[in-house]
Amino acid sequence: MGTSQIYILISVVVLLIIAILVIFLKKNKKQKQLTPLTGLAFGFILAGIVFGDNRWVGYGLMGTGVLLAIIDMIIKLRKKWKREQ
Repeated sequence: MGTSQIYILISVVVLLIIAILVIFLKKNKKQKQLTPLTGLAFGFILAGIVFGDNRWVGYGLMGTGVLLAIIDMIIKLRKKWKREQ
């Protein structure tokens, strides 16, 4: 295993540990669930980290994930603005 692969493996393991802790240590059960678009964005970002050996593929996947996250935020803001009016 190369050095970059070890860093990728460590970052994925850390993200999984954080996700598990967030799931099991929820104090407020009324928290909003992730939307499917947010989950998809998170998946693309993780895939970009995992497949980061090829720059174009890694950056493309991460960019797609960020773009989906931004689209999800815009959708949520529009729904919030409509409720306030």
